Amino acid sequence: MKNFEKYGVEIPEILLPKKIDLKSWSVIACDQYTQSKEYWQNVKAQAQDNPSTLNLIFPEVYLNDNDGEERIKKIHESMKKYLDSGLFSSQEECVYIERKTEYGRIRKGLVLAVDLEKYEWKADSKALIRATEATVPERIPPRMKIRKGASLELPHIMLLANDEKDLLVGGAGALAKKQEPLYNGPLMLNSGHITGWSVSGSEAESRLENALSTLFKNGTDKNGDTFLFAVGDGNHSLATAKAVWDEHKKSLSESEKALSPVRYALVEIVNIYDEGLTFEPIHRTIFNQDAGKLILFIEEKLGGSLKNFESEKELEAFVSDKKAKGARYGFIAKTGGEEKLCVLETSITDLAIAALQPVLDEYLSANSKNPKTDIDYIHGTEDVVSLGKKEGNVSILLPPIAKDSFFQTINGRGPLPRKSFSMGEASEKRFYVEARRLF
Repeated sequence: MKNFEKYGVEIPEILLPKKIDLKSWSVIACDQYTQSKEYWQNVKAQAQDNPSTLNLIFPEVYLNDNDGEERIKKIHESMKKYLDSGLFSSQEECVYIERKTEYGRIRKGLVLAVDLEKYEWKADSKALIRATEATVPERIPPRMKIRKGASLELPHIMLLANDEKDLLVGGAGALAKKQEPLYNGPLMLNSGHITGWSVSGSEAESRLENALSTLFKNGTDKNGDTFLFAVGDGNHSLATAKAVWDEHKKSLSESEKALSPVRYALVEIVNIYDEGLTFEPIHRTIFNQDAGKLILFIEEKLGGSLKNFESEKELEAFVSDKKAKGARYGFIAKTGGEEKLCVLETSITDLAIAALQPVLDEYLSANSKNPKTDIDYIHGTEDVVSLGKKEGNVSILLPPIAKDSFFQTINGRGPLPRKSFSMGEASEKRFYVEARRLF
């Protein structure tokens, strides 16, 4: 395998079905639609008895069911069956992807393997590859059971590259598209379309190495720490891969450690500046709290000044102004039948949620009667505004995610609080196509 050790990147041996039917083979990331067994039943109906990645993953909607051990056993058996049956062709390559979602957006990506020795999820990490959101350690052990001993891995992890000139993914794509695609077709359940091209050979390797070298140099701070990739989706999946490797390597010699496929994880790299990659803030609603007291507490902690508004539309427009020099927080509340609309305008240049969530945690810790129900995390402006207009609620509308300060914030503060942002809608998340041998 071609290994760019300095950058924690390896060109993997990719496995693809020889006769690929994307509408039955490819299914969405296992951590999506976790409240909808109906969705996953529809996936099963679409796949029918055809070879499908559905048989190789553990949809998280079923994690709390009582058949976990049996389900994992079937997954591992299916992996071996697919390998033994000659289903796959294999080639040492990266795969350049163009994914058109049902919303018409086209997201570009590059599938490759990353070295888990170069990744760390802990808050104080200065590793090449870092988490973007807080990782919950308790979520790792159940996922380790699935990965340990698995013959194959399939990636739904998406890493972000801070690549304004689009050297890595765009450069690979320019070269890859000179040839016919490896696969091309629609995805199931109206989830758009996907095309993948091989990225292989000496010219491709040279181009990848030059791009990685530039990103490495640009991502190195004055202390000599380099931040190359940020985990955009799949934080807990990559943390699980790391945990499995840390456990597995204890039984290996130094030479075996260097060659073990378990040391690596298959991922898709996406340029954070890709126009097809949408970043949406996840807003907050606080329940059963004194609106005035909460807003005053936040103002005292974050600084800035409050500005009142007459309508939700004016407030939304002010908060979402991308030309604003500092973070803005919109408050929609109703107390005693009186509606309150105001915005806290601050000089904060980091991502807005990174500053806000610790303040909310502090407030709720001191004032909450029931921590489990006093806060909720809301996708979409319409829903958070609607909740804020209900008696006793305080909704906090967050500004758009600033891509140009994303890496800066994580480098300075560490991982963001959980549920800080969403990369697109559920149906836009990564679909499994490629596989790689693991154990």
